[in-house]
Amino acid sequence: MSWCIYLTHPEVKIDPEVPVPDWGLSETGRERAARAAALPFAGDIRQVISSSEQKAIETAQVFCGRKGVFHRALRFLHENDRSATGFLPPLEFEATADAFFAKPHDSVRGWERAVDAQDRIVTGVKSALRHIPEDDPVLFVGHGAVGTLLMCHLMAVPISRAHDQKRGGSWYRFDKDWLMTQTGRNLAWTEL
Repeated sequence: MSWCIYLTHPEVKIDPEVPVPDWGLSETGRERAARAAALPFAGDIRQVISSSEQKAIETAQVFCGRKGVFHRALRFLHENDRSATGFLPPLEFEATADAFFAKPHDSVRGWERAVDAQDRIVTGVKSALRHIPEDDPVLFVGHGAVGTLLMCHLMAVPISRAHDQKRGGSWYRFDKDWLMTQTGRNLAWTEL
């Protein structure tokens, strides 16, 4: 049995004219992403797998550039699909995200349902791990909402924003076999 880290991308350059999946890291985001390479787990990571969204790719590249490990991007690890609304101003986004977590079986404003996003991220992480040697620690680089949905699955608790990160650029560690056993482990986000 080995372990994984799930890391969310830190701060991004918000541009309402650019599709959200194409946003890159801000300078602050790049500085915070670099901190991941100095964390105690960093030297043990053998592979980095990210979402194919630009902000996740850039976060992974910052880590890989400092640690010299293999990186690949997988489409199915993307954030919950919010293309129905596109960019939303911060207060409107937070209210919609609250509803996304509170009503996981409903499509809120056309967003991907939370239960579907959870199934996709859990299945995606399981699928990715099938192609990695058992003892290789893996860094997954992704997004806050689906990272929280994965965490809820790992803890065997209902979907809830109560388990959401406080800030982008946060991480948690889990054992690979927890994806299969769902025995209710306690997990918590740690900021970079």
